[in-house]
Amino acid sequence: MATDATTAAQQFYGRWADLYDALARSTPGLGRLRDRAADALELDPGDTVVEMGCGTGANFPHLRERVGPEGRVVGVDFTQGMVARARDRIDREDWRNVHLVRGDATQIEFREPPDAILATFVVGMLGDPAGAVNRWADRLAPGGRLALLDAAQTTRWFGWPVNQAFRGLVVASSPTGMQGYERAPWLVLDQRVAEARRALRARADETTHSEHALGVVRITGGRID
Repeated sequence: MATDATTAAQQFYGRWADLYDALARSTPGLGRLRDRAADALELDPGDTVVEMGCGTGANFPHLRERVGPEGRVVGVDFTQGMVARARDRIDREDWRNVHLVRGDATQIEFREPPDAILATFVVGMLGDPAGAVNRWADRLAPGGRLALLDAAQTTRWFGWPVNQAFRGLVVASSPTGMQGYERAPWLVLDQRVAEARRALRARADETTHSEHALGVVRITGGRID
């Protein structure tokens, strides 16, 4: 049975799926970040890549371009509204090699291990981000790659005004706002993003890392040994 928090998240993201989709497609610079995240996976034609928390499928064209028509893209999301819009995108584009699974990205199982896994703005919503990263790493094919695209407060010297704006965005995009957190939600987000990256670095035999958008957005990729 879904927890109250899970149910609230599903209802929240389902309710705002149309707005989320519009922002995902039209926010300046976001497409370039999605390209960078896809590049961090070092995909080859014919690969299978899974996106955990795929939302409305904004990353699909970036992933599909790299695996080609002979490869496969699988999107996983637990919100019905998001999955419905992702399916509409697949049908409009007639992508025969893009597939959807509605389910919990932290518990998903595969019949065959994928070559790569991408999680975009996901680990900050997970109660155990390090555990999720380790489970994803366990499910990869040998030598597979895992990449995380996330946002957290910037640590750069000019960060105060940037972080004030970011904190407002965090509250607005949280299913519970300021409620349900023992600490400020942006501090929880910072910690979860950091924990996920530590877990990835611990599991990988090589990693890449880059920061964007005034240090708020981070892309970390690793090859799992």
